[in-house]
Amino acid sequence: MMASPIGVGLIGAGNISDQYLANLTTFPDLRVLAVGDVLEERARSQAEKYGVPRSGSVEAVLGDPDITIVVNLTVPAVHVQVSEAILAAGKHVWTEKPIGIDRASSRRLLHYATAAGLRIGVAPDTLLGPGMQTAKRIIERGEIGRPLFAQTSFQWQGPELFHPNPAFLYAKGAGPLLDMGPYYVSALVHIFGPVAAVGALGLRGSPTRRVQVGDLAGQSFPVEVPSTLSVLMEFERGGHAQSLYSTDSALFRHGVVEITGTLGTLVIPDPNTFGGRITVTRPLTAMPVAPAPLVQEAIELPQEGALTGRGVGVLDMARSLRAGRPHVASAELGYHVLDTLLAIEEAAAAQAFVRVESTTGRLGSLPADFDPLAPTL
Repeated sequence: MMASPIGVGLIGAGNISDQYLANLTTFPDLRVLAVGDVLEERARSQAEKYGVPRSGSVEAVLGDPDITIVVNLTVPAVHVQVSEAILAAGKHVWTEKPIGIDRASSRRLLHYATAAGLRIGVAPDTLLGPGMQTAKRIIERGEIGRPLFAQTSFQWQGPELFHPNPAFLYAKGAGPLLDMGPYYVSALVHIFGPVAAVGALGLRGSPTRRVQVGDLAGQSFPVEVPSTLSVLMEFERGGHAQSLYSTDSALFRHGVVEITGTLGTLVIPDPNTFGGRITVTRPLTAMPVAPAPLVQEAIELPQEGALTGRGVGVLDMARSLRAGRPHVASAELGYHVLDTLLAIEEAAAAQAFVRVESTTGRLGSLPADFDPLAPTL
């Protein structure tokens, strides 16, 4: 006889809660029971929009006895504080990235969870989508040989182009590195393993930015962190990567992830998405004779698995809790990614290579037949 679905609550009813609620409320193995926010009217509105039965304060979500996992969708500066409160209430945590904004409090959070026998899952769960999971299987099958190096790029004008209150995205704990870096670093760690050392150069294109949409349009806010970083990464098990993170670029180029191995180059989907086109390019057998053009075929490879969206990491946590197995997007991975991103900030400030002190074990994968919409609990 199947057990009942696992109860889920959300804290934080801001912009990203739509993406979570749209998916979490469709997974049969989960039941979203409550939405909480310091602005209770905002929580009520989101609960009504997605058919969630209860809403109210943060304390109401924490005190709900039917909730097993709480999803922390607050701003980065309070991620640790809110996650600690969730653990203190005896509930498991899924937190938006990053896990925290400094090493000391984030390590304390991990120790707290371990001592309490509770789990922490850390976004991004895009790496659990069929795009990244298929790419990982392709590499593990040896289709591009031994991975040698990667190139990634994220560049555009910045989130003030669409976000009604973007100042926090340029504050400590954010910027293009800590806001978008978790997607790219998580993807690279899944492929190459833990990061050993990083080097970086950074700059601020402007000391202030201006809100462009919404009620605050026209207001200026400070840029507290580098808005462009050029990064080099070395991995413990060999290989390296070159990455660009910028919100100073007129050229819009998102989601570039190219993995070159001894037998070819794999182009994988944007790590901020759950799926997309996957291609492999093989080495040339001979150079064409001029004036014949040099043509390289990008061979498209099939994507395996069901495509959903944000919230699949919460589902993996729920299923793994019942099965007694580790979940993939773990606190250990989330901390290593944060440690790497902070080391990049330090490397940019010092204009030197910085060792990354933390590490991770072998990272798990989802099976090719993982179906978020199938009832299993």
